[in-house]
Amino acid sequence: MHGLEPIAQAAHTAARRAALSERFPGERLVIPAGRLKTRSNDTEYPFRASTEYAYLTGDQTENGVLVLEPNGATGHTATIYLLPRSDRENGEFWLSGQGELWVGRRHSLTEAEQLLGIPAQDVRELAAALTEAEGPVRAVRGHDAVIESALTDKVTKERDEELRVYLSEARAVKDEFEIGELQKAVDSTVRGFEDVVKVLDKAEATSERYIEGTFFLRARVEGNDVGYGSICAVGAHACTLHWVRNDGAVRSGDLLLLDAGVETHSLYTADVTRTLPINGTYTDIQRKIYDAVYESQEAGIAAVKPGAKFRDFHDASQHVLAEKLVEWGLLEGPVERVLELGLQRRWTLHGTGHMLGMDVHDCAAARTEAYVDGTLEPGMCLTVEPGLYFQADDLTVPEEYRGIGVRIEDDILVTEDGNRNLSAGLPRTSTDVEAWMARLKG
Repeated sequence: MHGLEPIAQAAHTAARRAALSERFPGERLVIPAGRLKTRSNDTEYPFRASTEYAYLTGDQTENGVLVLEPNGATGHTATIYLLPRSDRENGEFWLSGQGELWVGRRHSLTEAEQLLGIPAQDVRELAAALTEAEGPVRAVRGHDAVIESALTDKVTKERDEELRVYLSEARAVKDEFEIGELQKAVDSTVRGFEDVVKVLDKAEATSERYIEGTFFLRARVEGNDVGYGSICAVGAHACTLHWVRNDGAVRSGDLLLLDAGVETHSLYTADVTRTLPINGTYTDIQRKIYDAVYESQEAGIAAVKPGAKFRDFHDASQHVLAEKLVEWGLLEGPVERVLELGLQRRWTLHGTGHMLGMDVHDCAAARTEAYVDGTLEPGMCLTVEPGLYFQADDLTVPEEYRGIGVRIEDDILVTEDGNRNLSAGLPRTSTDVEAWMARLKG
């Protein structure tokens, strides 16, 4: 396997490492991929590299570590430490549970260098070298206990947190490669939603698990995995915000709240929600609530543009939902009083969106002033996802509302002149949803 072509994002990962080097001159920086995690006894969960490591290298192999070694007063030399090919002479190939006979061929260090554009060395020698190393060090914590142990007396929580925060904020504005990957993730997700609609009759004969499995098949065929546990919530389960048990009945006349996203092979995820009538037609009360959430989402999306405050789209969406709740007699106006006291939150429950990227809740370690109190810029990608949730046992609302939960969520890219809905391929109005489902059900 000689003469391998560099990975598609190699130029972008090099630019990210250069920016990181500039931010922390004269300091050794250690960013691990992480290690396999035990699921049960001698079985492991499928490996997923840490976001920080994959963002800076494009590599996704377990035990990998990126080290930026100070080179002069300002620059760094980057080295990626990886497991080399299994050794047949000492029996590792045959006898180790992670030997290549058991888990498949690894790239050689030379091949890794060609693919990633980073000099590669044997990771098994790294911990000892870090133990002996001198000078200031920062590391990304929480992924590799062996590496952290080697650095115990060289790092501080405060300095390491500064590194983590920087890497979180650096991901806020997406480059051209990332935007393309997010669109791929969304396009596969759209096809996954179409798959689900086509098999709702089979789901009725089984459970929400059929919906989960159907979407998962699309995620595995076209991507790496789902980006998070799919929420396949039918009926009152839609009022449980993170319903991932997905073991409930699927009944005609109920709504399905499907919140799911495909993760691409490069680990960028979509995050889309639609609330669909199982039988293809909304009842009057379902449509009333759905249309209110749609109107709220339209207001939120319209507020996403360069120079706007991050909170603006949340405020715009909440204002519409508060108006509806007053109009329906569920809250006493005026609307400004409702918003000031946050009374609408009884039924809106959550924020209206978040950054999106390699993590479904991307940039989560960013400082408040750089994120939720910050300003939108071209290249940022975020979700707009208002909802209304009336618990099945909520005696403060008329009975017809109880057990209905509606959320509509799209992935919105901030552009130079406004925004682009990456998930516009899925219909959003109640009328369009019904027509779309009718076509798919044939």
